[in-house]
Amino acid sequence: MTSCKYVCLLALYTLLPVSEGLAQDSTVGLTRIIDGLSSPVAIAHAGDDSGRLFIVEQNGRVRISYAGVLLDTAFLDITDRVLFQGERGLLGLAFPPGFAWKNYFYVYYTSFSGDNVLARYSVTVDNPDVADVASESILLTFPHQTFSNHNGGQLAFSPVDGYLYIGLGDGGGAGDPFGNGQNTGSLLGKLLRIDVESGATPYAIPPDNPFVFDPQSRPEIWAYGLRNPWRFSFDRVTGELYIGDVGQNSYEEVDYQPTSPGGENFGWNVMEGTHCYPVDDGNCSTDGLNFPVIEYDHTQGDCAIVGGYVYRGAQYPSLQGAYVYGDYCSGRIWGLRWDAAVGWYSTLLLRAAFQISTFGEDQDGNLYVSAYNTGEVYLVTAQSM
Repeated sequence: MTSCKYVCLLALYTLLPVSEGLAQDSTVGLTRIIDGLSSPVAIAHAGDDSGRLFIVEQNGRVRISYAGVLLDTAFLDITDRVLFQGERGLLGLAFPPGFAWKNYFYVYYTSFSGDNVLARYSVTVDNPDVADVASESILLTFPHQTFSNHNGGQLAFSPVDGYLYIGLGDGGGAGDPFGNGQNTGSLLGKLLRIDVESGATPYAIPPDNPFVFDPQSRPEIWAYGLRNPWRFSFDRVTGELYIGDVGQNSYEEVDYQPTSPGGENFGWNVMEGTHCYPVDDGNCSTDGLNFPVIEYDHTQGDCAIVGGYVYRGAQYPSLQGAYVYGDYCSGRIWGLRWDAAVGWYSTLLLRAAFQISTFGEDQDGNLYVSAYNTGEVYLVTAQSM
């Protein structure tokens, strides 16, 4: 990747209203592989060559699927400590590099107090398909103020540096009433980067985090100016970061971060997408802000972006390198690409007949999407071109 892909963004990318003027790509489809789930919100793999898919149910359970067969016994059941209400619940799951011999993993959930929690659990000694609920170690608690929405919840280990990244919403309420997105003294409205694998208790701060030497800022912060980064992911080949940040009332956006020293400000609540917030009069200051690489509005039933993954599987070459993402309400699924001649462009791939809650990938790079309202998981497929 050339440096111009980042430096020249404003000059090259075209902010299409991506729901309009784009023919659906009839070569892309969905194949149902799992059903019988309850409110699935995250899909992950353990990187342990087991072939298992782990599906997070918002009510507080993690389920395992072997080749499309859903096990009856939950891998993790913490319904006794998870507040499942609205946008709250068990929201994120991540397995560290080397999970096969470490046998522990991380989750993000809402406690009964309304706070969000980062916790570590171990797998039981005698059964690799069942976690030890009593092994919980709470690493970090995020007070969530007075609102129930905008909890974030995505967890992901970077393929570049091995650190754990955590997406936090702005604390909820319309328009970020407490100004958390632009306040680097708060963890809310941020992407965090912490070292949970060093052995430090409860975690270590990477020494090259962008705000380590700023006494007015939280050292865990990697990037800020986010409203609700519900789902983000790393390109497993390049290490580049894509964030689907849910908008307020008008615009949804995809933010992009190349391999960088961090510290990017993605604009909320000065901007919603590329528009001044709350009034798009062009009078807001955009100095130092990082604009999204694509945005779309709500004119066709769209309401909340669901960030996805860059396809790096071997089975469907026509999807190779496309960042696949969707919208919760309309079921639209797009593929985002970069072209040096025209910049960023997004193509409508298909429209699913369900509420999209998350995307996920398996160890081989195949892509999956979950249906929140029907409790299903689908494989994203494509015909050979």
